[in-house]
Amino acid sequence: MEYETVLLDITDGLAVVTLNRPDKMNALTTKMRAEITHAMKKAAHDARAIVLTGAGPAFCSGQDLGDASSTGKIDLERALRDEYEPMLEAVHDCPVPTIAAVNGPAAGAGANLALCADVVIATESAYFLQAFARIGLLPDAGGTWFMPRQMGLAKAMGAALFADKISARQADQWGMIYEAVADDEFAAHWRKRAEYLAKGPTAGFAAIKKAMRGTYENTLPQQLATEAHLQGECGRTRDFAEGVVAFLEKRAPRFEGR
Repeated sequence: MEYETVLLDITDGLAVVTLNRPDKMNALTTKMRAEITHAMKKAAHDARAIVLTGAGPAFCSGQDLGDASSTGKIDLERALRDEYEPMLEAVHDCPVPTIAAVNGPAAGAGANLALCADVVIATESAYFLQAFARIGLLPDAGGTWFMPRQMGLAKAMGAALFADKISARQADQWGMIYEAVADDEFAAHWRKRAEYLAKGPTAGFAAIKKAMRGTYENTLPQQLATEAHLQGECGRTRDFAEGVVAFLEKRAPRFEGR
């Protein structure tokens, strides 16, 4: 696929998917959702870590309300089911670690696209906005699932009802994101984080994702069983063997991702 609305760069095991409609604050269209889905799947196959970020001053302003292909007499249920769900699943179910590098405002479905990633790193000048109530809608694109889990129900309910801007610093303090970083340090910081993941024990990272994601549905005995099973799989990888040898030799491990 030739991309018109996103950029994809894969270098040294690290994929960077950049939303590339800066003149529209990277607002989502039907084409863009399809391209994000395709780029994420390609990156998951060819890279060991993925960063999702935005071109220009914004991360993503959400649905492009001027997109003739996805608005007008839009069937919201169909659009969410057929266009948003595949995109969100490509991010959430990605087998390698994902980082949303939120370089600016993230609003509506754009905010929830960011929250779909494993780790969210935002520049301090960024903010998150659940603007749906302003036009008579509820948070979608996974917002009602991500926010209560990451912020707690009280904060999530207020954010949805009042449609207040949540600064990156607030989001960090509330547990909504992993960290907020000074603007002048942001680009170098998220890249350093991403390169660490791209050079790390890929199977171990996948097991961490699976175990953490399953904890909400499991009882403690079920979670302990999951941990034991996944740890057994990790213990049979080349990366585990390398990690132990490197520890004993007091050197940095050289992980292969297998």
